[in-house]
Amino acid sequence: MHLSGQSLLVIIIVGIVAGWLAGRVMEGGGFGLIGDLLVGLVGALIGDWLLPRLGIHLGQGIVALIMNAFIGAVVLLLLLRLVGGGGWGYRRGWRGRWR
Repeated sequence: MHLSGQSLLVIIIVGIVAGWLAGRVMEGGGFGLIGDLLVGLVGALIGDWLLPRLGIHLGQGIVALIMNAFIGAVVLLLLLRLVGGGGWGYRRGWRGRWR
């Protein structure tokens, strides 16, 4: 498999956008440029594996790639929260915002 510079750029952009969106949805903020990229890239792998098994096909194009990676990134963050003990109410969650 050969990746051109243009396809690598698309992968990086999709990863950053998907990771940033997942960070905003799950925690209320991003994880920084590198953190967003890593979450988005791993999320894209999870989304590419999970969605076809569920019978979900989002189509083709950059928007479909971003949505696929976003869904995978949200699943990744949910799994990390479950394994890591959660802490939504005490770390950065609703209780901390309203005090």
